[in-house]
Amino acid sequence: HVAMVHLFNGRYKNRQDVHAAVIDMSVGDKDLQQCADAVMRLRAEYLFAADRKDEITFNFTNGFKAPFALWTKGERIRVQGNDCAWVQNGKVGATHANLMDYLQVIFTYAGTASLSKELVECATTPVQPGDVFIQGGHPGHAVIAVDVASNTNGEQVFLLAQSYMPAQEIHVLKNLEDP
Repeated sequence: HVAMVHLFNGRYKNRQDVHAAVIDMSVGDKDLQQCADAVMRLRAEYLFAADRKDEITFNFTNGFKAPFALWTKGERIRVQGNDCAWVQNGKVGATHANLMDYLQVIFTYAGTASLSKELVECATTPVQPGDVFIQGGHPGHAVIAVDVASNTNGEQVFLLAQSYMPAQEIHVLKNLEDP
């Protein structure tokens, strides 16, 4: 039995036939954690768990750099139109709750267009867990490799995970053409 994918509002996603598993991680209660956001969430959670919190940083669509390290010092981002600035008015600390507050802002002002500009192309190298397949744009789409296997000939298979619109739990995709 495969778990059902829930949307941010608690309802079920319309298509329940495209996933093999659901990652046990909250999607939140706002329509924010969509495809690129899921990639950024998994990256941030990985770096947070590995105690590499200073490496958590993302850019807004307008190019504004938003490192978590400033957020942990109590800095917050004031957005006015297309202008952004750091202001001191938040909770200090590198807690998971603070990370989640930070990511809510990232999910609001970043997406496939900004993430595609941040990533380094690796098309000529073997796929590795954490690699992202992305089509930047509005809306664009992004999926992330969560596991990889290869045989002695160097042929690879990999598991891809995604979120989608509206915001929904991150789920591992099925290959509908070759189960």
